[in-house]
Amino acid sequence: MAFGLFKKSEKKQEASNPHYRELTIKKIIQETKDAVTLVFEQPASGKLNYKSGQFLTLIATVDGKEVRRSYSLCSSPFIDQDLMVMVKRVDNGLMSNWLPDHLKVGDKVKVLEPLGNFTTEYSKEKKRHLVLFAGGSGITPMISILKSLITQEPDSICSLIYANRDIDSIIFKNELEHWQTQYEGRVHVIHILDNAPMNWQGYSGLLNKDMLAKLFERIPSWGLDNTTYLMCGPEGMMKNVETLLGDLQIPKEKIFKESFVSGTIDKEKKEESKAATASGNTAHEVTIRYDGQEYKFVVEPNRAILETALDLGIDLPYSCQSGLCTACRGKALSGKVKLDEEEGLSQSERAEGYVLTCVGHPMSDDVVIEIG
Repeated sequence: MAFGLFKKSEKKQEASNPHYRELTIKKIIQETKDAVTLVFEQPASGKLNYKSGQFLTLIATVDGKEVRRSYSLCSSPFIDQDLMVMVKRVDNGLMSNWLPDHLKVGDKVKVLEPLGNFTTEYSKEKKRHLVLFAGGSGITPMISILKSLITQEPDSICSLIYANRDIDSIIFKNELEHWQTQYEGRVHVIHILDNAPMNWQGYSGLLNKDMLAKLFERIPSWGLDNTTYLMCGPEGMMKNVETLLGDLQIPKEKIFKESFVSGTIDKEKKEESKAATASGNTAHEVTIRYDGQEYKFVVEPNRAILETALDLGIDLPYSCQSGLCTACRGKALSGKVKLDEEEGLSQSERAEGYVLTCVGHPMSDDVVIEIG
């Protein structure tokens, strides 16, 4: 990327920022009583490209304040003409309740271009087995990955283990049945319900270690070299899956996960670490390179890099602001950055110097971060 000369911090007009787009709602599908799929038309200004497993950041003004939330795309770039995200209501969820209550067909929604690294490349020459673990709304990136894998890799197969509260909570239930029927032998879907009806023939109860061990007996065995494990769902579920995969000696490089909410495990320790970082640090100058521009500003010890930049009117990409979605990810070319939360970055990304500006604090005066 070729960078321009140093410019003072001044907010760029979003109208000229290629990272923002405006999408029109084509259809709203009621998936369950508390989940809807928003179907967006591709913009007339040019097709919005994305990869299965990535997310869209939706931007709306709620109670006079701009709110951003990231939602995984449940459409596949290979077979779906439109862009689709699923929104599930959560208790006291500001955006998750506002969107289904206020949006209607024909409305326009401002979005940040698709982002995210929970992705894989597809090729018709590949022959592999993807084992997907999903819980609740964690199905959204998984169904996109499933559709892409099955249609783009004729010799690959997919096993999906999907946990929900009850039968009425199963999102994309009919669509999953369609894929399993149409691609019999290549798509295996196993449902697990916390509260199962009397006539339920499948598994019921919590997705714990014992149940996971039984489920693995039903999954086709293709060997370690050809099998990859993906998970997305509640923190407790993913911890149980990780424990089982560890017991089975599955290499960590074969396991990938996507988190939607901040974890609660060791949260107190993280808060203590954050406080210690802030109190023991001094203000440092940071250089940010983004969109062909270079910005220099001072970050106070109790402030995050992104927080400071936004206060100065520098329009950097962001979404969750909790260190999970990676919309604010950048590569530290020099200097030291302390992160309050590393959940959103893989071990290899951290080794390569990637940081998250929303939870990042400079620890030296020579921090240079490239975003793009």
